[in-house]
Parts: sequence; C-alpha cells; structure tokens
Amino acid sequence: MPNSEDIRSGPLSAPAELPSGRPARIVVADDDRLARQMLVSILQKAGFHVEAVDDGQEAIEVIGRGGVDLVLLDIVMPRLTGLEACRLLKSMTSESFLPVVLVTVKSDTANRVEGLKIGADDYVCKPFEEEELLARVGAMLRIKRLHDQVAAQRAYLEQLSIHDEMTGLYNYRYLFTRLNEEFKRAERYHEPFACVLVDIDRLKAMNETGGRTLGDAVIRRVADGIRRSVREVDVVARYGGEEFLIVLPSTHFAGSLTVAERIWREASGNPVEFGGAARPCSVSIGVSLYPSRDVRSKDALIRAAESALNQAKREGGNRICVFQQHGQIYTPTAPGEPLPSPLPAKPRRSSDPAFAATHAAHAATDEPREPQTRRGTDLPPFSSRKPL
Repeated sequence: MPNSEDIRSGPLSAPAELPSGRPARIVVADDDRLARQMLVSILQKAGFHVEAVDDGQEAIEVIGRGGVDLVLLDIVMPRLTGLEACRLLKSMTSESFLPVVLVTVKSDTANRVEGLKIGADDYVCKPFEEEELLARVGAMLRIKRLHDQVAAQRAYLEQLSIHDEMTGLYNYRYLFTRLNEEFKRAERYHEPFACVLVDIDRLKAMNETGGRTLGDAVIRRVADGIRRSVREVDVVARYGGEEFLIVLPSTHFAGSLTVAERIWREASGNPVEFGGAARPCSVSIGVSLYPSRDVRSKDALIRAAESALNQAKREGGNRICVFQQHGQIYTPTAPGEPLPSPLPAKPRRSSDPAFAATHAAHAATDEPREPQTRRGTDLPPFSSRKPL
C-alpha cells in the first residue's frame, strides 16, 4: 500500500488505467445533452471508458450490473434526481466504495451541501474547467484504489485467520469453533457424530531425504485427497504439522469408516512426484464416535480419536483404528482381495479402549467397498436416538 508521502507527492490527475490494466469506467448521468457530451469528451480524451445516460434511474441500472469505478450525477434530472440516485447508490455499495461526484451550478449551494450530507464524495460546477474536472476525478479514483487495496488485504487476513496457508484447509482456531457448534447440535437433536484424525506416516523421514519441499508436497497431496473424500458439510482442518482432523456431522459408525477408508485409499493410491520419481505415502487414521459410553463431550471425542490414532501408529501405521467398546475391527482391503486371516485377539487395556487393524492396509485406487468386520460381516448400523 502506498504511504501518505507517496499520496501527497503524486500527480493530481491519476492515470486512466487501474492496477488490473483496464481503463477506469465512469458513468455520466445528465439530462442536458450538451453538458453530457462535454463531460464525455473531456473524460474520453483523458483515457477513461465513459458510459453516458439521461437520468438517475438509468444510472442506477447500469451501476447495478457492476464494473463501475466512478459516477458523475447531475443534481436536476427527470425520474430520479441526482440526490435521490446518490442516496440509493450509497446504500447499494455499503460494503465497497463507489465515488459519487455531483454536477451542479455554482449558485446552487444548498443542493451541494445536501448532497455532501447524504454521502456524495465531491462535486464539480458548471461550466466545467477541464483541469479541475480531471483533478477531482483523479483524486476520487486514487481514493477508490486505496480503499480497494485495503479491502483486499482485509479479506486476505480474514481468510488467513481461519485457513491454513499451505493447504487451504481450515486451521486449528476455526476447527474448535465449528467443533463446539457441531457437538452442541448433535447433543440437542440426538444425532450421531464422528471425528476422523489422519496422520501422515514417516513424514519426518521424507523431510530428511527430500527436504521440506518434499514434505510440503506430501502434506498438500494428502490435504487434497481428504478434501475430495468428504462432503461439503464436513469440516476439514489441519490439526498439526502432519495431522488433519475431519468433523463429520450426522455420521454413524459405518459412514465414518467409509470416509476413513476413502481417505486412506486417496493417500495410498496417489504417490507424490518428486525428483523424477513417484514417492509413495501412507496415512494412519483414528476414528471416534459420539454418542458412546466413553465419549460424552467434545474433548472426550478428540481424546478418543487421538487414542485410536496412537494405537494405529503403535501397530505400524498405514491402517485405520476405531475407538469402540464392542470390538469390531476394521481393515480396508483392495477390491477382489480376500480379507486377512484373523490373528488372536490381544487383550485390551481398560486405560486404552482404542484398537487397531491387525494388518497394514494395501494401497488401492479403486472405489472403496463396504466396510467389514474381522469376520467379514457387515458392520451394524449406528443406533441413534430419534430427534426430539
């Protein structure tokens, strides 16, 4: 953004081109044909794109279609006067800045004062002095450019405050705001609710062999895969350096496993191209569900997902682990591939009810099949209470 000294020392008449490279577009509204033609001639000669109309109503319609940078309004016009048009324009463009310059005669002080009170930004008097007209128009366009730059920076900072800059996903701060809202909604309407916590396996080793460039590329690839695997209503956030948390409203047991498998397949089936070679990557996933016996709050839901993820990492990674009480074990497999033979069940510690799949997941890019238990039967549907 230019500093105040640059603004003061700049030329009075701004260049006709905007930063985007297009000429500034100006609407001239005046019912006096000669005055209108004179304004158009002066402005076009200075390099502006000018659109002339006969009255305030037509000016409102043109401006409503967008792309206008400044408007010149004669105060006395049929259908809609310049003052009425100015009032409407200022209410239409409350979130942006559209300079409004009134055109009046030197003796009409009362209307000039009234126009400035209702929001007009400047005025020019008939008969026109070409240098003064261009100076006033240039000054208004400089102010508009500065306003647009500030608005763009504000919008960028607002996005940055809730989004992760590298991946474009929501950040940790926004995640917990939405998590609190969604959990309260699930409590109130007795709906199922799930969280999926995803961790990239061996990211530190990738950073050591390929540098941060490779690590960042893997993070972005996994983030894109997660984004493709969820619904619009789901909330996807970057939870840590290599972790992502997905909030799944109104999602039961089988639905959460379907999402987890889809994410796992996206990560396993899409290696990262780096240094002329395809670098495979894998993820470990922890899933937690509400309501369940050990999950009664949003903090408990997050702890359950972290516990499930930690168990998946302890089992070697590249697998899905579900925080559950009844012992269904979920192992994703490639379509057409037999389920792995069951291993003897390990006794679960009461302090860690999370459990993991017993075999590493196989990479596959095909569509996920229905989640299955270790015995190969369909998972039971989540039993939720009916909404009040």
